[in-house]
Amino acid sequence: MKKLLYADTFPRLFRDLREQPEKWLSRLAFLLGPWAAFWIVEILNENDIFSDLYPWQVLMNMVWYYLLFALCRLVLGSRQRAGTAGIILASLAGLVNHYVLRFRGRILFPADVLAWKTAANVAGGFDFSPDEYMEQAAILLVAYLFLVWTGPRERGWRPLPRLVSAALVLGTAGYSFAFFCTNMLPSLGIYTQQWVTQANGFLLNFTVAMRYSSIDRPGDYSHGRVLELSEQYPSLPGDESAVRPVNIIAIMNESFADLTLYEDLGLEEDPTPFLHSLEENTIQGWMYSPVTGGGTAAVEFEYLTGFSTLFQPPHTVAYQLYMEEDMPSLARTARFEGYHAAAFHPYLSSGWNRPIAYSCLDFQDQLYEEDVEEPYIIRQYVSDLSDYQTIEQYTDARAGEPTFFFNVTMQNHSGYAQGWKNLDRALEIPTRLRGADSACEQYLDLIRASDEALAALISHYSQVEEPTMIIFFGDHQPPLKNAFFELLYGKPLAERTTEEVLQQYAVPFFLWTNYDIQEQKDVIISPNYLGVLTARTAGLPLTGYMNFLAQMYEELPVITPVGFIDRDGNCLARSELDEEQQRWLADYEVLNYCGLIDLFDEARGMFCFD
Repeated sequence: MKKLLYADTFPRLFRDLREQPEKWLSRLAFLLGPWAAFWIVEILNENDIFSDLYPWQVLMNMVWYYLLFALCRLVLGSRQRAGTAGIILASLAGLVNHYVLRFRGRILFPADVLAWKTAANVAGGFDFSPDEYMEQAAILLVAYLFLVWTGPRERGWRPLPRLVSAALVLGTAGYSFAFFCTNMLPSLGIYTQQWVTQANGFLLNFTVAMRYSSIDRPGDYSHGRVLELSEQYPSLPGDESAVRPVNIIAIMNESFADLTLYEDLGLEEDPTPFLHSLEENTIQGWMYSPVTGGGTAAVEFEYLTGFSTLFQPPHTVAYQLYMEEDMPSLARTARFEGYHAAAFHPYLSSGWNRPIAYSCLDFQDQLYEEDVEEPYIIRQYVSDLSDYQTIEQYTDARAGEPTFFFNVTMQNHSGYAQGWKNLDRALEIPTRLRGADSACEQYLDLIRASDEALAALISHYSQVEEPTMIIFFGDHQPPLKNAFFELLYGKPLAERTTEEVLQQYAVPFFLWTNYDIQEQKDVIISPNYLGVLTARTAGLPLTGYMNFLAQMYEELPVITPVGFIDRDGNCLARSELDEEQQRWLADYEVLNYCGLIDLFDEARGMFCFD
């Protein structure tokens, strides 16, 4: 036992301090490793660890870093090898996170790891050149490695004492269990950050996101409650007085936003003149996305299913985690009414697990980049013009056959530091905007090109005899730099009100037909309701769940993870909702959980027409 406990006891440490001080320095260098790793990662996270994080956030981050270095020591058998491995692993994670922050405006989340294929698909369009944060981190990394390797070399593999090893393994397991499997984090009020995602520190926020990576069962959930709601909200027949379109075309345009909603934009020329000219046979307004800067799949999921990302762990992707066969969807409803359902994305099929997701959502056909004939390329992506021509070819070939066609475009995908292939510099960008983020110039010219393609699309279907409906909406605003948006707001982003935050989540939408419908302007909506608007305007029947959504829309027309808008136009945080609004939200959460996670047989009739 004496031999077992002897290796790193205090007497040995003090003797080494007197007789072999270099060993003490080696131990000290190892103990400083987690702090150096934390500092490097937070530099890359664009945080100042001395002012941007609370002491408890620093402490909880450091627990993970010390566990990382201790486990490296346990496995590698040497402080030098363990310190080197720990600092390099942390630095690589920090670098990946830095690029995500740079390109997306938010830090890395567990769902992004699952989406590595999507990230790899579009990586060529981004600027990976080093910046000041990477230079600072590199200096600190080299300094720490120099400190570690200038000390005496440890030869061979030296195991830790058994009791120390056992304590380390048990301590790691115990802390991980408390962190991931108990109510420790909720009881401390610790959640993933959404508005300012760096606020927890990278490693803490990443592990907290892992903790919330499954959907919790609502406290008042029961099969009985679901059946009560199914009786309260029965399915509804289609409106027989409405024209039933032969073609229903839904277009979610990548990063399409109307930045003229910001009063301080200051452009002399309108980037989207055609969009702003649409009036006849048009329902138009603002759709409030659940995401900004990225997260396309979350928006299309809300539109196609009516489920809300509000009830999913932040920044998780339903297409990757929650898809099952026969998922309730707008495509499934359209097919029940005799439509042929097709989905089209003019890029690689590996993005966001779409082949499986679209199959689960009941699409019969799937089209991707390889299905675009002789595409006209803007930058390195299929242009909206070629995208829309593919839609036209598809519906023209099926003339007379009812078709529901869902399209996610690609032309406007970030980053905006690419070449200008087939893209004119058409707009004069104010110097102050270009100075805040030079990428805004390319982005706004892309939107101008999108507007021109949209004009050609509407022109085509204006001449088609078949009744045709087009639903068009952006998925989110672009991932331009915070400095750009702070210039538009005239204040730091952290000082915005709920109304101002929601402004960055607003994108234009319209529903247009080539036949007579009642026009509407200034409609506000969120994508979870947009499928119901599509079905009702097309005269399709509504499932009981869609009936519930239609009635909830009258009370809360906008529901997003960052805020709500009520029937009177008030922008509210969740804590500001009144008792009636909270009741609607509670029922919505019950139905979300049932339809997404626990679709038992007796409840299927509320969500699907079979």
